[in-house]
Amino acid sequence: MASTRRQFLTSAAALSFVTIASQTYAQTISGALPWHPFAGDPPQPSLAGWYFFKPEEARVIEAIVDRLIPADDLSVGGRDAGCAAFIDRQLAGSFGNSSRLYTQGPYAKGTPTQGYQGEATPAMRYRAGLAAIDAYLRKNKNDRGFAQLNAQEQDDFLKTLEAGKVDLGAIDGKTLFDLFLQNTMEGFFADPVYGGNRDMVSWKMIGFPGARYDYRDHITKHNQRYPLGPVSITGAPDWSHKG
Repeated sequence: MASTRRQFLTSAAALSFVTIASQTYAQTISGALPWHPFAGDPPQPSLAGWYFFKPEEARVIEAIVDRLIPADDLSVGGRDAGCAAFIDRQLAGSFGNSSRLYTQGPYAKGTPTQGYQGEATPAMRYRAGLAAIDAYLRKNKNDRGFAQLNAQEQDDFLKTLEAGKVDLGAIDGKTLFDLFLQNTMEGFFADPVYGGNRDMVSWKMIGFPGARYDYRDHITKHNQRYPLGPVSITGAPDWSHKG
């Protein structure tokens, strides 16, 4: 019996190899390499227009990010830093539809450290959340949406939303606020290639050098300010590709 089983496994393995090998196609490349210089450069997102947000949603998000990161003497606010554009591009991509995450059930309310554990994608949460906020405010603020409130009213609402004291029906206000805040911070500090952190404003504020490739001349200079400005993944504005 052992011999028969061994023969079966051996023949099955050989059959599998033949089957796989028969589906493999070779390609001959000659004359030129199948790539071109700088093919790995990340694409620059357009800073014009909206990919996910509707016009009214965009106005609300711009107002929200501008209150989460208000302009001061250190930097511009979230709107001018491109945080809303960053969120818009993310929601229009794999983050928005959760295509790179496991999203099947069962669904259960997560612990505070686990974060959101529901079925809705970030794109669905933003769309439903913004609609719920608009309906709530128009009912309680004389038919005014978030963008129509003054700065103090906007701050008061966001604080109440963060505390989980805003009744948005089936939507958890605190969880929604956490999503807004997380994505706004990501847009403020991420590489400008993703649409936010325009002109590397946040990196300049905190002294982060960005994606520079060589620090050897400065490794031993402890407690000294780094003298060079930040660089994006795509390089500095005065760099150019020569081919």
